Amino acid sequence: MDIRRGLVISAAVTACTFGLGCATPEEAEAPTAASEAVPEPMPIAPALPPTEATAPDHLNSSPRHGEWVDVTLPGSDVPVSTWVVYPERAGPAPIILVIHEIFGLTDWVRSVADQFAAEGFIAVAPDLLSGMGPDGGGTASLGERDTVVATIRTLEPDERARRLDAVRLYALDIPAGNGRIGSVGFCWGGTSSFAYAASQPALDAAVVYYGTSPDSADAFAQITAPVLGHYGGDDERVNATIPRAEEAMTDSQSFESNVYAGAGHGFLRAQDDREGANLRASEAAWPRTLEFFREHLEG
Repeated sequence: MDIRRGLVISAAVTACTFGLGCATPEEAEAPTAASEAVPEPMPIAPALPPTEATAPDHLNSSPRHGEWVDVTLPGSDVPVSTWVVYPERAGPAPIILVIHEIFGLTDWVRSVADQFAAEGFIAVAPDLLSGMGPDGGGTASLGERDTVVATIRTLEPDERARRLDAVRLYALDIPAGNGRIGSVGFCWGGTSSFAYAASQPALDAAVVYYGTSPDSADAFAQITAPVLGHYGGDDERVNATIPRAEEAMTDSQSFESNVYAGAGHGFLRAQDDREGANLRASEAAWPRTLEFFREHLEG
């Protein structure tokens, strides 16, 4: 008798001795249904994008291929400088336009693009300030953040849409793409993502992080893409515009809004702020964003 069989028999005898019910050695050794059951593995939460402070290190250590490309802008001699990151996957990949904050195309926005690529998407992040800085430069050439903000406020909605259209067409020609494309934006970029869903009916999906909703019924009427919104509970300036989207989007349209208690504006970039509320918001919003894009772009 091997040791394991002997232990099973010994346990059976002990149970019989104390009136706990007797079993033959064969019955004691036989596995029960419960012992055969294998517990389901716990789901693993996807890694969050880095914070603003950790973005440079994230970019420097990324194993993914990222490159700068110049996207031709019709009617202009200045291209749209664009950061493109490729996933490591087999087969064609869906594409996401990553629209930057009011602070321009920063390392943080590029690191968010990289994190989308880590999840299997081709991420395309244009510098929408291209050509608006000194000597035809973009965000980096403008220097101080206040100067970037002041400059971006001069970018008219129609011109913003024209630049996004040019980048969208470039992205759809990427050989590794599957022909489906969505947009996501943060702060000013969140507003831009919602507006782009209205101006570009061929968009397949749009995600809005703490950006305002369109301000006209005509804009909502043109939206065909499903829209997902993420909002900080303590961001009333933006949140006051959610009801008009909920009221204007008809039954044939899709708008999902999520408001996270205690979180502030810019919570995905500032995950360490607001005593954990921003982190909790990020931990809920980011997986839902990935799920939403996979649902609408992987087909």
